[in-house]
Amino acid sequence: MKSFRGLAIVALATVSIVGVGCKKKVAAAAPPPPAPQPTAQAQRPQPVAQQPRTATQTPAPVQVSQPQRTPNASTRARIDTLLARIEDAYFDYNKYSLRPDAIQALQADSSELRDILKDYPDYKLTVEGHCDERGSAEYNVALGQERAQAAKDYLVQVGIPGGQLATVSYGKEKPVCEEHDEACWQKNRHIHIVAQAQVQK
Repeated sequence: MKSFRGLAIVALATVSIVGVGCKKKVAAAAPPPPAPQPTAQAQRPQPVAQQPRTATQTPAPVQVSQPQRTPNASTRARIDTLLARIEDAYFDYNKYSLRPDAIQALQADSSELRDILKDYPDYKLTVEGHCDERGSAEYNVALGQERAQAAKDYLVQVGIPGGQLATVSYGKEKPVCEEHDEACWQKNRHIHIVAQAQVQK
């Protein structure tokens, strides 16, 4: 009986030791606890230090000068001198085609006039057409217009911009001579170039 009790005690002791050993093995085999999660405070980005702003100077706008579209006083005086030098072109009776002497008259200073006018696109000239006293007023207005147009066409051909040349016909309304003979009538059959009235700005 004593030996059975002794065996029982030994058995219990063995079971206890084995149980403790198993617990230790289970405890040792358990995975390590998870790493602590970063807090919301740790996830916030750190503020970047603000660089002090330096005052920047805004450059002044560049003033672009507009090209002068009309001549100044001295250039206008030069144009007036040229216009005075350009002789009136004369025409045969009841004709509007340019005669050789009319072409020569227009040709004399038209190149210099062209070189000036191209720099001043707002400056304009008017070619006036005139007739002698013979014929009706209506007929002479139409004939004077043809004469003015013929002169304009020639000036455009030598390079003066057509947009700077206007035409007008006075027919027989503005005679330069009032005698009733051929010498006087010839003087009245002509074209005359003038500068248009300019608006001063």
